[in-house]
This record gives sequence, C-alpha cells and structure tokens, in this order.
Amino acid sequence: MYIEILIVGAIAFALFMYNGVISTSKFFGENKNIFELLQEKDYEFLLRAKYGDRVYDVSQVFRKRVFKGLITTIIVIFLFIANFKLLYVVVALVAGYVVFKLQYFDLKKFYKAHLNTIDTLLPYYLKSLEVLVQHYTVPVALARSIEDAPEVFRPGLKELVAKIEAGDSTVDPYMAFANTYPVRDSMRMMRLLYRLSLGEQDKKHEQMLSFSKTVSALQLKAREQKYKARLDKMEKQTMTMLMCTGGAALVIMLIASFQMIGG
Repeated sequence: MYIEILIVGAIAFALFMYNGVISTSKFFGENKNIFELLQEKDYEFLLRAKYGDRVYDVSQVFRKRVFKGLITTIIVIFLFIANFKLLYVVVALVAGYVVFKLQYFDLKKFYKAHLNTIDTLLPYYLKSLEVLVQHYTVPVALARSIEDAPEVFRPGLKELVAKIEAGDSTVDPYMAFANTYPVRDSMRMMRLLYRLSLGEQDKKHEQMLSFSKTVSALQLKAREQKYKARLDKMEKQTMTMLMCTGGAALVIMLIASFQMIGG
C-alpha cells in the first residue's frame, strides 16, 4: 500500500512539474531570502575550486541541491503517510537536510585533499600577471591573463574584468574576487593590485617592486609548504612500513614461541 501511494505521489509531482503547475524557478524566486540563508559562505568558492569555469550558474547548482533535499523529505513523508506521526516529520526533515548537505561535504573533502595545490595556484598566477602588468595597465593585464589563468580563477577574473570595464574604479571588484577565492593572502594581494591599477606614475615603480617582492615571497612559501607536505607524506609512508614490518616480525616470533612451547 505504501509503495503504491509513493508511486502515485511521485508521478503526480512529476506531471505537475512537467506541465508547469509547479514552477521551481518561481518557487525559488519567491523564497530567495530563505534559501540564501541555507547557502554556505564558502560554497561558491568550493564549487569553483573543484569545477572551475565549468560551473556556469552557481545559483542553479544550489537550487538542484535544495530540490534534492525537498524531494527526499517528501518521499520519506510519503513512506510514513499511513502511520503519520510528528516524529516521522522530523525524520523526513533530517533526511532531506542530510541529502542537501552531501554535495557541500563532498566539496569540503575535495578542497581539504587538494588544499596545498589550490593555495599555491594564486602566487604562480600573480607571477605571470606581474609580467603583463609591466607592459599593460592592470585592467588590460587582467583581461589578457584570463585565458592562461588556472581554471579555478577564470570565472572570478571574468567577473572582475567585467566590473572594471563597466566603470567601477573602486577597490570593490578586487575585494569581491578575494572574497570569492579566500585562499592564502588573496585579500592583501588584491589590495596591492588595486593600488597598482591607480596608475600613479611617480609611485608605479615602487608599487611594482613591492608587488613583485610579495609575489616572490608567496611563491617561496608555497614551494616550502609543497616540500613539507611531500616530506610528511614520505614520513607517514615510512612509519607505516616500519609498523607493518615490526608487526609482522612480532607475529612470527609469537607463532615460533607457541610452536616451541607446544613442541
């Protein structure tokens, strides 16, 4: 009986969506403020970190997350509809929330696994940007750098350049980029880049020198952390091998001892 009710409910819901009776766009639009509260602050960054500019619309991806959570909640409620209790509503909401959070947890796991790699991308990108800034203005250099920039930064760079070309000469576009990509020293580097974009000729050489030194220092730090991570990995592998070897030797000794006692 429960399965039949679930199937009928699912078919009815699918038909309503197909015929436009239930509009997900309208639903999300009317409840935009609520769903914005559900979206994690670092969600867009984590999404870009994993998929780069393959993500065309962050809000659309987020809507799919919410939709999966809602569908899960509805399905669980349908399962217990014949014996409806308040407890089952709580269970349905928890199940929906867990499904909603699954993608975020997966993105966090990916970022932690690739933390050093992602954090070291910015210094190397800035080093290539430094070469362009020596020949062009900062906005032109940013635009020219997009094609060769790491995939993770391309969407943010396109947005940054678009805002500058639209006439925003404040620090806001640079800070928006830094907030979108909260990697190591991104805020400080974007402020330095903004000051460099102001084009004060008498200070440009000094600012360029400061920018170059900071980028070089970040590269050095990135290399040190990369080598440290590699050494840590090697040490863990060595310890694992020693423990396995020691454990195997201990087992062999115990077996030999028991055989001698038994003999």
